[in-house]
Amino acid sequence: MLYLALVALLVASALGDIQPQFYSFSPPVGSGSGTAYSLTGEGRITAVRLWEHYSNYVRGIQFRYNYAWSPVVGQKSGVAVEIELFEDEAIVQISGKYAHYVQTVVFTTNKGRTLSAGQPAGLSFNMYPSHSQAELRFISGRVHGSLTSIGAHWAVVQTNSTAVH
Repeated sequence: MLYLALVALLVASALGDIQPQFYSFSPPVGSGSGTAYSLTGEGRITAVRLWEHYSNYVRGIQFRYNYAWSPVVGQKSGVAVEIELFEDEAIVQISGKYAHYVQTVVFTTNKGRTLSAGQPAGLSFNMYPSHSQAELRFISGRVHGSLTSIGAHWAVVQTNSTAVH
């Protein structure tokens, strides 16, 4: 687990716009079967798309970084839900429930808005950054058709308005 966190920190640092001293990691929850994934991109997360298996578990997930959509992790099947973030909005919490699959996931923003998919069954989880100014930067975990685990990587993203001169 420590190895995974160190690798994640190296990846986060390599993304360039992250201040490593404000990085934190919420370890993955779920059964963890299947293939490892890391859903990353350049810039800030500006939108999230989720697919759920008809009022059951989370089938797939996709982030938009600035104006470019990431590849889909999992499957683009079932019911799709989406949230587009405002310019000064960021994801500051991920919560939900898990069993074999990620049963439900809720993304919460610093503006109090939420995006939810799936059904609340299984064990609960709640992820948030260690630093009060940090936001969700990327997720990682495992997928076996659908998401079997999810972990969160948080950081203070340096933008032109937050750069230290």
